[in-house]
Amino acid sequence: MGIKLYKQPRLEKPDLIVGWPGIGNVGIIAVDILREQIGAEEFGEIEPWDFFYPRGVIIKANILEDLEFTSNKFYYKRLEKKDLVFFIGEEQPTGGGRTYAQGEKAYEMANLVLDVAEKFGCQRVYTSGAAVALTHHTLKPRVWAVPNREDLIDEVKGYENTILMSEIEGRGGQGNITGLNGLLLGVAKERGLEGVCLMGEIPDYLSRAPFPYPRASRSVIEVISSILGIRIDLSGLDDMDAQVGEIIESIYEKFPSEIKERIDERKFVAQAKPGAITEEDEKWIKEHIDEFFKKGGRQDERPL
Repeated sequence: MGIKLYKQPRLEKPDLIVGWPGIGNVGIIAVDILREQIGAEEFGEIEPWDFFYPRGVIIKANILEDLEFTSNKFYYKRLEKKDLVFFIGEEQPTGGGRTYAQGEKAYEMANLVLDVAEKFGCQRVYTSGAAVALTHHTLKPRVWAVPNREDLIDEVKGYENTILMSEIEGRGGQGNITGLNGLLLGVAKERGLEGVCLMGEIPDYLSRAPFPYPRASRSVIEVISSILGIRIDLSGLDDMDAQVGEIIESIYEKFPSEIKERIDERKFVAQAKPGAITEEDEKWIKEHIDEFFKKGGRQDERPL
């Protein structure tokens, strides 16, 4: 039980890029598109038995043949400038009714991922997710970044359309990354690996929506592909963004005018002065926005 490798690729100091589901599926969409676009090849997995319950059974010829689990797979690609290893998990191991990974099983999975990374000589890890922000859905999402070493700060500041999470107004130099995206970064630091988490902005009023937010995934892909010096065709992601945009606008039109006015003010201030989500903002979302998704948000959902 644990790690299962099908191949032993010869790689030269690859970077590890990791994706898990999360808010708006921002990170996993970005990482999976990168993996697919460069043609990364599967070479291993973390076996699910110790981390997840089966999500179904496979029946063939009237006989139960196997249990069906979420996948947690490794991929690799040798590129001219930089070899890459990807890890994509369809689910984060959780316990006690939590939404995001936490506790012993999460820590165990993080270490298994990094065991593989170190086996193939990885020296840097990138994780990705969503940054819930006081922004507007018509604005280009920025990427919030958190490095796990002080000597990476100047490099991160040079990334296009990127801001350090610690510099967001109202955070007082502090921040928090939920789930395995943050935990993996911390474990990487313990093991002497460089790490950077890149999070695409999603408007707070869409953070509980029952659909993805590909616009933020696009911003994350732009940053990662620039770092790695690779070109990615984003036309498919743009098509997804257009479909989701129609859903967002149809829901947005149902908001009362006083709510839309408050949100629309962000068009003029959000890009110049990004701010953290406060307790007052959280309360306002719960009182005014959540009910729209609970009562009718899924009625506007379309297949993507």
